[in-house]
Amino acid sequence: MTTLTKPSIKVADEVWITVAMLHQRYPDKPDFSIEEIMDFARNAQELRVITPLRPGFYVHVVQHCVANRPPSPARYRMLVETAPGRRRLFRPGDLYHPQRADGKSSPKAIEDLPEYWFNGILEWYRKWTCKNEEDKIKNDPLLAIYGSGRDLWADEDADEYIRRLREGWE
Repeated sequence: MTTLTKPSIKVADEVWITVAMLHQRYPDKPDFSIEEIMDFARNAQELRVITPLRPGFYVHVVQHCVANRPPSPARYRMLVETAPGRRRLFRPGDLYHPQRADGKSSPKAIEDLPEYWFNGILEWYRKWTCKNEEDKIKNDPLLAIYGSGRDLWADEDADEYIRRLREGWE
C-alpha cells in the first residue's frame, strides 16, 4: 500500500511563500503587518495543505528571515522590515545587516512541492524584483536631473570656464 506524505518545507521558505502570495494578491500594498502575515498563513488553504502552521513561523517573520535585523541565529534575507511591525519580501538592493550578506533571500527551488501549488511563484519574484529596479531608476531624483544643465555650457569649454572663474584670484 502506498501512503502519501506531505512534502517537507523549511519554515523560512514557507514564510517567503506566504509573503510572496500576499504581494501577488495585493500588488498595491507595499508591505504587510506581522498580524496580516500571520492571519494569512493560518487561513490560506494552499499553505495548510503543506503542513499545519508551525510554532516557529512567527519568530521567522519577526526575526529569523528579516534582512535588516541582526541575525539570531539564522542569516536569511527573505524579508525586510519597512517600519516597526511591517514586512515585505527582500529585493536585491535592499539594505541588510552585514552578517546576513551571504544569507538565502528566496527559495532556490520548491522541489518538494507539486508544481500546481505554487506555479510560477519564483518567476513572478524575478519579474517583481526587476520591476523594482526599473522603478528605482525611473523615480530617482538625482538620475532625473541627469543632463539637465547640458545646454548652459554647450558653447563653452569646461577648462575655459574654470579659467574665467579663477581670473583675478591670487
